[in-house]
Amino acid sequence: MPTTLSPVPLAPELSLYLVTQPVGLFDLTGGEFRSDQPPPFWAFAWAGGQALARFLLDHPHEVTGRRVLDVATGSGVAAIAAAHAGAAAVACTDIDPAAVEAAHRNAGANGLSLAGEVDLPQVVLAGDVFYSPAVAPRMVAQLRGFRDAGATVLVGDPGRGFFPERLFDLVTEYVVPVPAALEDTETLVTGIWRMRSSRN
Repeated sequence: MPTTLSPVPLAPELSLYLVTQPVGLFDLTGGEFRSDQPPPFWAFAWAGGQALARFLLDHPHEVTGRRVLDVATGSGVAAIAAAHAGAAAVACTDIDPAAVEAAHRNAGANGLSLAGEVDLPQVVLAGDVFYSPAVAPRMVAQLRGFRDAGATVLVGDPGRGFFPERLFDLVTEYVVPVPAALEDTETLVTGIWRMRSSRN
């Protein structure tokens, strides 16, 4: 799949290997979804990840010196921003092994490195993870587990529709440039949300 090293629109301090042609997600899979092979989410800079990256670059104290885990990393943009902001160690996970590979490749392109894993992450990042009714409850359970273990949980979400707002406090919002072929618009207002510390 042809990708080009390109600056992240909302965080131009960072560059990622991204699809730059005006194509949608499923255009890259022959126009269909196949359950045996996840679509290449990692080939795009999604709004939630971009917003998290911008937030961490502007507020490095959120992650400086801390162990960070980026869940459902996609391109790795949030993880890379955390490393750039001085996190002690940053790891990423994704259901698609190609996404984890892309995140490590993108980190290297920025002169940074990601860890294979981190024990007891102190900050957990998740961008654009509430995109379906099947995924959302599982993500809530996972993020609650991290929160209950003492981690700060930060989510970037552009109003995907399955985001459980009642569990979070809004920190700030960004107007994020996005590919029109991907989102049917050129910008998305995207919130940075902090999971509430009390049990919900």
